[in-house]
Amino acid sequence: MQPALLGNISAEEFLRDYWQKKPLLIRQALPGFKPPLEINELAGLACEEQVESRVVMEEGPEGPWQLFNGPFEETFLQNLPERNWTLLVQAVDHLLPEVGELLREFNFLPRWRMDDIMVSYAPPGGSVGPHIDYYDVFLLQASGQRRWQLGQFCDESTELRTDTQLKILTDFQANPDQDWVLEPGDLLYLPPQLAHWGTSLSEDCTTWSIGFRALSAEEILCGAADFIGERLKEDQRYTDPDLTLPRHPAEIDTAAVLRLKELLQSVIDQPAAINEWFGRAMTQTKYPDQLLPPEQLWTHKDLAQEVEEMGADEPVLAVSEGSRLAFRSGEEGRWLFADGEAWSYADELQPWIEKLCRQTSLTAGFIQQSLQNNESMRLLLALINQGTLYANSEVNPD
Repeated sequence: MQPALLGNISAEEFLRDYWQKKPLLIRQALPGFKPPLEINELAGLACEEQVESRVVMEEGPEGPWQLFNGPFEETFLQNLPERNWTLLVQAVDHLLPEVGELLREFNFLPRWRMDDIMVSYAPPGGSVGPHIDYYDVFLLQASGQRRWQLGQFCDESTELRTDTQLKILTDFQANPDQDWVLEPGDLLYLPPQLAHWGTSLSEDCTTWSIGFRALSAEEILCGAADFIGERLKEDQRYTDPDLTLPRHPAEIDTAAVLRLKELLQSVIDQPAAINEWFGRAMTQTKYPDQLLPPEQLWTHKDLAQEVEEMGADEPVLAVSEGSRLAFRSGEEGRWLFADGEAWSYADELQPWIEKLCRQTSLTAGFIQQSLQNNESMRLLLALINQGTLYANSEVNPD
């Protein structure tokens, strides 16, 4: 089924021709889109302690492209100049469920790759400068107008300005064929490492950035090594039973390095451990204190009581905003992943797992079905008690 978001392009075409290859502008991807939060509400979020926010001023009091980190005092935001600054608020989908609903439009991509929705506001001239991202991003124009100029692909060696904390390119090579003004409902996809520069053209310019997770090679190597290292035995050590008389007593010869490589290859070749680590890493919460477990642990009795007199289609539990669920089913085993945790499950539970991971809220009927199986009940309670699932506002365990 073709996602409406992509206009005339099918999901298969998008993945084949554009994903991580080249940009794509989709006019009126969401026609008539009306953002479910006002600019004043966005500013209010930037004043809250637990919210990650920033302001970028092109000409700050202390120099060009000055960065300010929130939370902000209300007076700071009120005293900003009339032009040439941008307010950015991270993970707004974690805070407002109505913002998170947009992510359903991107179900043609793996959910575990999605990071968050950042919302930015800028008066005329507001920008964060020419830069690159090391991840895929969709830029939805929510209100007002923004001009986007695209440039060259960059890498680690690309020169950056040294007079600012921001990673701004010193040499932005604008492509005249990729210079667009986006209107509300327009969507621009950018692959990683493509230089881009967005500038507000109106008083009410808000842009929603849907970003995707991309672990660095360093994060993967260090994370997987630490995870596997905790499971290694004390007697797994460097050995050299084939040692021959050294040419020089201080020389590390080729044979020694080959033995080292063989040892590394043998300890890293643990498919089950790699599968589990990757699932945990890609579902890890964005912020360490993101989950809110219930004050009292739920039990089978609590769940049974909550659904006892409810209609089968009535929602009882919701997936926490910003939580990530995923599963892995392969020769190495079967795991359910949620917010950095992992649980193994039996083959016969596969249909239940797939249904669970598709939903943003769980109905009484689904929960009643889950209570008929000890393993699905165990997993459901584990998700509730770590805060991945929570009861609707009118539902609370005794």
